[in-house]
Amino acid sequence: MKLTRTALALTVGALAPALLLATPALAAGSAAAPAKVAAVTAGESPYDTMSDHDLRVAVGRILAANPGKAVIREANKALDGTIEDVRTFLKTGLAIAQDEDNRVAIAKIYGDPATGKAVKREAIKAFTGTAADRAAFLKTGLRLAQAEDDRVAVGRILARPGISEALYAAAQKAVDGTPEELRYFITVGQFQV
Repeated sequence: MKLTRTALALTVGALAPALLLATPALAAGSAAAPAKVAAVTAGESPYDTMSDHDLRVAVGRILAANPGKAVIREANKALDGTIEDVRTFLKTGLAIAQDEDNRVAIAKIYGDPATGKAVKREAIKAFTGTAADRAAFLKTGLRLAQAEDDRVAVGRILARPGISEALYAAAQKAVDGTPEELRYFITVGQFQV
């Protein structure tokens, strides 16, 4: 059964672009093509009106996106169960499993000995906050907190006695740059000057 799910996930992932481009509306370049969409009433989920096949394809797409261990575990449990299990996974289980994966990712970041003070501070806030806080930390908060830690590290480099003019100029440029430029300077650039 596990091989079947893996094959399904790979097939869905491989065929999705081809199937999307093969639809008449996209092939003709027309965005005004009529679409058959079931009406969804208030309080109803779009998953309530989807066919068994469409629900399983939706789970296959999730698995093809290389999710975390909790999402994989819960998706496989749903696929092994009834169609209602699949529907429940898509409606609520996916978000719960994704949050579990986010908690694990944040715990790993926090536990890394190389993690700086700002990242640890923001990781604790996210971990003890809501699911949305954890998702936001992983999406943008980590990058910004890492930039704060990198600015401190660059400040220490700039404060070194006898720093060369080339290293000073490169460090100054990194401080004025983007978070990615700061990270590059800390990990690579300072050693190339």
